[in-house]
Amino acid sequence: MSSISSIQSSSYTDYGRFASGKKINSAADGAAELSIIQKEDAQVRGYKAGENNIGSAQDMLKVADGAMSGIADYLQRMRELAVQASNTATMTDADRKSIQYEVDQLKQGISDIASQTTFNTKEFLDGTNQKFELATDANGNSMSVQTTDATLQMLGIADFDVTKDFDISDIDDALAKVNAGRSSMGAQSNALEYAYNYSTNTRLNVTAGKSRLEDLDFPEAISEQKKKQTLQEYVLFMQRKRQDEEANRMRSLFA
Repeated sequence: MSSISSIQSSSYTDYGRFASGKKINSAADGAAELSIIQKEDAQVRGYKAGENNIGSAQDMLKVADGAMSGIADYLQRMRELAVQASNTATMTDADRKSIQYEVDQLKQGISDIASQTTFNTKEFLDGTNQKFELATDANGNSMSVQTTDATLQMLGIADFDVTKDFDISDIDDALAKVNAGRSSMGAQSNALEYAYNYSTNTRLNVTAGKSRLEDLDFPEAISEQKKKQTLQEYVLFMQRKRQDEEANRMRSLFA
């Protein structure tokens, strides 16, 4: 009976593996393998979390770039107005005041973008939060992401006024700062993309290794289960045969 119990116990374990799709479900199935699987699972989860962090940082940089693009458009219009105001031949003081009114509206638009552009409630163009650290892989290695200060003061146009002495190069300098900020963020976004691809590739390789240790090979497991069922049927057959032979022997003794 012990052999049958052993076979039945093994069959129950097999059914548990079939149900879970894993060949290692507990330490009893392989203590060393389970330890490796747990470590690899931690790595996989860590890389995935790093990828999420990278994705969020990329999204933030995209929002920042879109906002900076809007600021560049405002600056281009300001430059156009400044060129018009430079025409001393035909421009009157009243004309310049009208132009300055639009310039002030454009400066307010730039100020609003700088102060109101946020990502997950964090402002990152107003000079208060520009540098961020993010974990990028399972080991907690990090990368720095930096946006830019897009305030009127940093751009150098807070006091730009075409009704007074002004220099169009101030607008050109502001545009250069905006373009430099966008270029920097674009380069950072590319670096994040490389880090994301590396993390994804590593995670897939670790997952493949974990799968080889953990996942059940169904064709092989089914074949093994069939062998065990055949063996169980054979053991039962032999036990019934011995029981029949013993019964016949006893009958012959008392015949």
